[in-house]
Amino acid sequence: MNEEVKNTNGKDRPRKNNNRRPRRNNNFSRQKSDLEDKVIDIKRVTKVVKGGRQFRFLATVVVGNGKGRVGIGTGKAKEMPDAVKKATQAASKNLINVELVDNRTISHEIVSKVGAAKVMLKPATEGTGVKAGGPLRDVLELAGVKDVLSKSLGSSTKINQARATLKALENQKSIAHVAALRGKSIEEIRG
Repeated sequence: MNEEVKNTNGKDRPRKNNNRRPRRNNNFSRQKSDLEDKVIDIKRVTKVVKGGRQFRFLATVVVGNGKGRVGIGTGKAKEMPDAVKKATQAASKNLINVELVDNRTISHEIVSKVGAAKVMLKPATEGTGVKAGGPLRDVLELAGVKDVLSKSLGSSTKINQARATLKALENQKSIAHVAALRGKSIEEIRG
């Protein structure tokens, strides 16, 4: 493989082997993520230590594509933008798939509880819209739910309301899924 090449001063030297990896192209364009994000809550938290107080920011962010994928994440940092960035990355790692009926509503009524926050979700007819407020609305809209009725029954803590809504969406079962579990046809389940 290595050939000898005559140098200008008359000495022979081995030719370099050009089996290197090609250089990286740093002008590549990253794939744009189809995920949207919304900041649910930003709090300033304090840690008391021997030398005084340490202030940090805690951000809660929900991300989703509006087509059945949604996730929630939290992040803490000394600066607010860094906390939001960390929360967005955490939410992107914790995405769940939501089974929607006709790409607009949930399949059945459900009550979900996280901590002291309790959330009730009901399917709605076409054209109803998202009847929800606060973090419930953010999670439902980014999940792609277009028609739903909801009620917050317990604590009004934003992060727990968002987590309860996510848990309720995660526990939705379509008619096809229930039919497969029971070993029956979809008509027998509806029937």
